[in-house]
Amino acid sequence: MMKIRILAALAALWLLLGGCGANGNGAASSGAPAQNAPASEPQGGPAPEESPAAQAGYEDGVVMRVASLSGPTSMGISQLAVSGNGHYDFQIYTAASEIVPLLVKGEVDAALIPANLAANVCQQTSGGVRALNINTLGVLEVVAPKSEDVQGFASLAGRTVYLAATGKGATPEYAARTLMQAAGLEDTAVTLDFSNPEPANVLAALAADPAAIAILPQPFATVAVQQNEGLEVKFSLSGEWEALMDDGSKLVTGVTVVRTAFAEEHPAATAQFALDQAASVSLVNADPESAGQAIETLGIVKAPVAAKAIPRCNLVCISGSDLRPTLEAYLDTLYSFDPAVVGGAMPDAAFYLE
Repeated sequence: MMKIRILAALAALWLLLGGCGANGNGAASSGAPAQNAPASEPQGGPAPEESPAAQAGYEDGVVMRVASLSGPTSMGISQLAVSGNGHYDFQIYTAASEIVPLLVKGEVDAALIPANLAANVCQQTSGGVRALNINTLGVLEVVAPKSEDVQGFASLAGRTVYLAATGKGATPEYAARTLMQAAGLEDTAVTLDFSNPEPANVLAALAADPAAIAILPQPFATVAVQQNEGLEVKFSLSGEWEALMDDGSKLVTGVTVVRTAFAEEHPAATAQFALDQAASVSLVNADPESAGQAIETLGIVKAPVAAKAIPRCNLVCISGSDLRPTLEAYLDTLYSFDPAVVGGAMPDAAFYLE
């Protein structure tokens, strides 16, 4: 198991940036003030007495067990994952289905998982997990031959589109179908092909069929266009979401959840993890080249691919007062599409660790 040590640079960068939160470009913005920032002059005014950051700190003998999915969510936390501090035990998994049982059984303390799955686990465990932050916004992009006139979701009508995902019923399908509806398309107007949903299989299909179109997550969309000079990224589902949805919501991919019991027993360690995660995301976004080496070390993707993909991965750390409105708006859109997507009911206010 990989032991993690926060680099001194993380703490220094956090003091400079002043909080966890993100703007639309994935850069850190003001949220909770830094642990050691002057209480009299934090960004946005005086630090509230109960600010989670003001209570942050490592707790003796507490090792936080963190599970993350291989892909953009782990790319954002990569600087933390390779640094080697004994306060964390970090593991990467290839499927969310591997992580959920660990959360339910209390075998991990925090997890970076898809947004709708976080809501599902909250329902499944009767509030046994709480959302700490949004770690990734939209990462899905439409890849098609350069010669194809594909300029928006409506232009996919009548086409078969390979969808790289965990299969039918996963968040990418719901995002695609929601956008189909928003674009005025019938549910059957676009054929979503789930026959080989693993990204590697979709890449093979693109290579075999010169007219094929696919929806791929980053960094696989970057891999596709690097492997085949006849392909290009046509548009992102995030851009379409913001253009077509009239509720002001954003397409959310990843959420960091913490077991409620852990957060209540170890509030300082939980708040410190939030700060360390935000600092890692900031470092990754600021220096993709260096971050690529850490990402390759973790076995996620080769460093050159990671460096090119990072600017398109929407790596963020949206927390504090921005967390609930951003995540709730997205979950509400999914709930309107099908309540089962978020576990049958919308999470209540207690779900959000603000």
